[in-house]
Amino acid sequence: MHDSFLCGRFEFDLKRPLVMGIVNVTPDSFSDGGLFFDADAAIAHARELIAQGADILDLGGESTRPGALAVSAEDETARLLPVVEALRTDGIALSVDTSKAVVMRAVLDAGADMINDVYAFRQPEAVAAVAHRSCGVCAMHMQGEPRTMQEAPAYDDVMDDVVDFLNERAQCLQAAGVSRRRVMLDPGFGFGKTVAQNYQLLRQLRTLIHRTGFPILTGLSRKSMIGAIVNRPAPERLAGSLSAMLACVMHGSSIVRVHDVAATVDAVRVWQTLEQGM
Repeated sequence: MHDSFLCGRFEFDLKRPLVMGIVNVTPDSFSDGGLFFDADAAIAHARELIAQGADILDLGGESTRPGALAVSAEDETARLLPVVEALRTDGIALSVDTSKAVVMRAVLDAGADMINDVYAFRQPEAVAAVAHRSCGVCAMHMQGEPRTMQEAPAYDDVMDDVVDFLNERAQCLQAAGVSRRRVMLDPGFGFGKTVAQNYQLLRQLRTLIHRTGFPILTGLSRKSMIGAIVNRPAPERLAGSLSAMLACVMHGSSIVRVHDVAATVDAVRVWQTLEQGM
């Protein structure tokens, strides 16, 4: 596996885990419920996350929570462009969480460095939209679609199915001209998986990395798999989220996608000191 990640204007050393801060420019996020739906509020929040030590910001204009309804490409683009344009000179890598090719092209033209796609570039023209750019790409595993993915997730073997899917999508991206060093994969915790299946994947994360040969992005922050264990609502799941994040880091995750950047940065620094010394 390569030890760096090409991400638009940035090349990241993967010898340490990177912290990706979440900026939801949506009215219906499961965790922050539209707090940053206004562009100015989203920009201000993004700059707070930069100050807290985020390496990458992940901007989303369409909720992918279970049961979420689709948003038009026009509305999604209108939500995202002012935020990308305002932040592109702030010296931080900008990822955009989208599955629509037209949105991908618009945000990349505006200065985004990465596309993070929960559909793994399976939507029409999505692969073509990123193939000949310099952006990083993240392809995620999801069974079904956001509206229905948690109704009855079922697998013959969840690890085999996720690995086979991610390998196929990585091969598709490379066949279209995407360099291996631009590719990140995501097992999709909470996307069409039971709580037990999520924890099985987490326990076997290092095996998943070995079987795909690509760096892995993980996003467990405040998710229902945390809530099922700690029995707390999403805004009160910080301790559980930090525990799960550190488990991901210890099992080899290259990027952790989180809401609570300051706490995550502190936890990762302590872990690094423990592993590497002062």
